[in-house]
Amino acid sequence: MHGCDVGGKMRKVLLALMAIIMLGSSALAQAENIICWFPPGWKIKKIRAKMITEVLSEKSGLVIEPKVAESYTFILNSFTGKEHALVYTGSFIQAIIATRDLGVPLVQAVNGTEAYGSWMVLPKDGDPEAILKKQAGEVAYAIGASAGESGAKAATQGAANFPTRNHGATITAVTTGKAPAGFVKSWWWRAKKDKYPDLKSYQLPGISDEKNPDNILTASKGLSKEDQEKIKQAALASGAVFGAQKMVEFDAKSLKFSLWLMEQGHIDPKTYSW
Repeated sequence: MHGCDVGGKMRKVLLALMAIIMLGSSALAQAENIICWFPPGWKIKKIRAKMITEVLSEKSGLVIEPKVAESYTFILNSFTGKEHALVYTGSFIQAIIATRDLGVPLVQAVNGTEAYGSWMVLPKDGDPEAILKKQAGEVAYAIGASAGESGAKAATQGAANFPTRNHGATITAVTTGKAPAGFVKSWWWRAKKDKYPDLKSYQLPGISDEKNPDNILTASKGLSKEDQEKIKQAALASGAVFGAQKMVEFDAKSLKFSLWLMEQGHIDPKTYSW
């Protein structure tokens, strides 16, 4: 009888240990870190990215880490799989994510730059209509940007073919005469225009409307609905760290204009790649 008692106790101890191990494994799985992606342009704003994820982590109870993407391809690859990921960026990649059903938009930061247009910038003595008609293929634009690539291609029926790495490079192409004109983000140009007294902006009816949404936080489908909701509520309560007057829930229908620009410019969000 004594041997049976010892054997029974041992079995109970082993079962208890197995339960602890299983619970520990489950806890580790649930505690998998979430990567919050920021666009390449955030290389100069890494401190802000870290502040954002620290606040979201604190308020959601989840572990969220910042990562600035080398290119948007890294973000799409993360969203295509089952990774636990977030992305805070503008309408071009958000339109691609929405079209491919890869993510769930959560919130948008309202800070005065939450909507933007694609404005044409050219020398002060330039004729915008003549450039679009005769030099469409030479028009510059930031690749992978609604205000850049989508606007330029929509204005030229897909003919524009002078990609640059960002809006600053687009303007440099114009000032150096390498491109007759370029398309940039409206609020970006408002902030920079005084540095370029020899340039002017031109707004194409329809194409340049300030209807592209910016500053959107989206979750990958790999995140559970419960975690998505925790992050959304944390973000809604954290406007200050985003530099926003307030945070609002984002409606994917707001991407309709950005998708229309892509269509006009013969850009297919289902197959687009960088």
